[in-house]
Amino acid sequence: MESTERSWRAGALCRDTDPDELFVRGADQNRAKVVCMGCPVRTECLAEALDSRISFGIWGGMTERERRALLRRRPDVTSWAELLESAKRDYVRVS
Repeated sequence: MESTERSWRAGALCRDTDPDELFVRGADQNRAKVVCMGCPVRTECLAEALDSRISFGIWGGMTERERRALLRRRPDVTSWAELLESAKRDYVRVS
């Protein structure tokens, strides 16, 4: 595990959450996604899930179904980490 991955995980709001609460099905997924709202490392978490093609659980505020749909819509993306960080920088610059 590289150091940047360890550092973003240390800042995650879910770090003290029971992992079973983030790997749920159905309507429970919407409740689980609430943990991600306002998380300072949401972008990094989502990038990890997309780049690693993680199949299960809530990552970066998205369900596995939402991530699969995004991956299908954007097959051209080779690095979600780069794309999302760039978008995050652009958003901060405009704000």
